Amino acid sequence: MPAVDSNGVQIHYESLGDPAGEPILLVMGLATQLTAWPKDFCDDLVARGYYVVLFDNRDIGLSTHLTTRRTYNIPLLVARRALGLPVSVSYQLEDMARDAIGLLDALNIAKAHVVGASMGGMIAQLMAANFAERVLSLTSIMSTTGHRSLPGADLAARRALLTVPDDPNSKDSVVMRNARVRQVLQSPVYPKDFDEIYSVAEAAYERGGHNPDGANRQLAAIIAADHRRSLLRNVDIPSLVIHGAHDPLVKVECGIDTALALPESELLVLHGMGHDFPAVLLESMADRIDATAQRVRAA
Repeated sequence: MPAVDSNGVQIHYESLGDPAGEPILLVMGLATQLTAWPKDFCDDLVARGYYVVLFDNRDIGLSTHLTTRRTYNIPLLVARRALGLPVSVSYQLEDMARDAIGLLDALNIAKAHVVGASMGGMIAQLMAANFAERVLSLTSIMSTTGHRSLPGADLAARRALLTVPDDPNSKDSVVMRNARVRQVLQSPVYPKDFDEIYSVAEAAYERGGHNPDGANRQLAAIIAADHRRSLLRNVDIPSLVIHGAHDPLVKVECGIDTALALPESELLVLHGMGHDFPAVLLESMADRIDATAQRVRAA
């Protein structure tokens, strides 16, 4: 897999389709590698004529793991933020947005449609707000503005994220923990078999997905981030917000809030969808992303 130097880190990426097609940049979420983008979803976008670029964020997968940076007491960070106290972290979500812009630079892509999921949606929002000249359209999936008034995750989802493997040095233990987290977050109407979930978690581990310190630093960046409501009010490009009605981690109210903040947005709430990508909904998502890109062409 190729890599580029971007914003002081190495970013590993994959590209699909004809480089002459309109580029779509896919930005994945917390502690999750580019391989989490469903293959059928990516192939559908390619079949529609898009040039699809997906990548590992810093501190995950095959991109740079920032081993010299500190890690954080997450409950303490949350408490400090709740009290309005300052927090200092290794990097900000804005740095991760600059990583993505640097990838576009390295690939000589002047402008791209940007699609982000969960934390990737936060990064995509910052790209659209801070690098408006580089973003053709914005799609924010299962994400949030981060406003403090919004509801938090379900208790089961919070507990799942904060669990640690019984034995952090055991592959089986790490994979089992990650599979259980995926099981808690998945779509209740479209559940996956646990063996399938375990297999996906195992493949991620084997590719290079086990970096708990990196996940800690990414989560710290999310906690430290200011809300993006005011920034998004100035994003005047066609935008799409996709959210699951049954998301246990980032509640559907967060998606609605994102759509309300974006002046040119459309909202797609999908019944039965949790914090994952159910196969039966992928075509609907691709349809709406394509329609959003067509709004750009029609402008």
